[in-house]
Amino acid sequence: MNETFRGVNIIVYRILIYGGLLFWAFLCLFPIFWTVTTSFKTAVNVTQGHLIPWIDFIPKWIGLRSLGLSPETIFEISTVREEFLKRFFNSAITSVSASALAVILGSLAAYGLCRFEFKLGIFKNSDISFFFLSQMILPPVVLALPFLVLYRELALLDTTTGLIMLYALMVLPIVIWIMRDQFSTIPLELEEAGLVDGLSVWGVFIRIVLPISFPGIVAAFILCLVLSWNEYFFAALLTSADAKTLPVMVASQTGSQGINWWSMAALSTAAIAPLVIIGIILESYIVKGLSTGAVK
Repeated sequence: MNETFRGVNIIVYRILIYGGLLFWAFLCLFPIFWTVTTSFKTAVNVTQGHLIPWIDFIPKWIGLRSLGLSPETIFEISTVREEFLKRFFNSAITSVSASALAVILGSLAAYGLCRFEFKLGIFKNSDISFFFLSQMILPPVVLALPFLVLYRELALLDTTTGLIMLYALMVLPIVIWIMRDQFSTIPLELEEAGLVDGLSVWGVFIRIVLPISFPGIVAAFILCLVLSWNEYFFAALLTSADAKTLPVMVASQTGSQGINWWSMAALSTAAIAPLVIIGIILESYIVKGLSTGAVK
């Protein structure tokens, strides 16, 4: 009797767990499903809330056609497609460069805070680490005017260089905290053994610490990439023509005539796709980084 009761409890427990996971997966994936399917809808299908392709509506290339990316327009000259590709490459260059710069600087800063003792007046390592994290408390609008004035004086308005520097500065505190936690899990004895074998501090960092913490570096890079890729406020504020990114182009689909849903959905799908592909390719590194304490 007890075995039967225990078996029923296990079955009910599994049903609840898997049911909860399926429900959470549905909540997370439904906005992506809605965005992708909307790029194939006409205005009538959008306004009437049709959801299921080939049942509620017949998919059409209306969204991709508006970008010059549909099968019948891909080989034709399209100014919209040229504009889209320009904004796409601006986003790619800006986010990848900013993430790489932030990971390099943040890893060095995190290793220093983890392995060496610093004292700036009454402030110690923990205070310095908290200072970096506290920079994320300020809302972006507070920094709008200072950056506008600074970038105007430095001739960095409407440049990818300006966005790269700003995005790297924005995500740098996250990298420092992630990598500081990652480095703290590495046994100090390994580094001491490297020093005994004749390696310098830089040699220990490059040849021992970085290979071990590589999954955490990848996890930090992907997080920075997502934040930089999706950033809209400063991209809209500090750019006008040459350096505009994809989120700004997506938001520009709203106007006095209403919202061009199919174009916005097609642009959003194109913006989501690279991050999904990168996440799938680097999934193993993300899991390793999370499991070893890279992100809490």
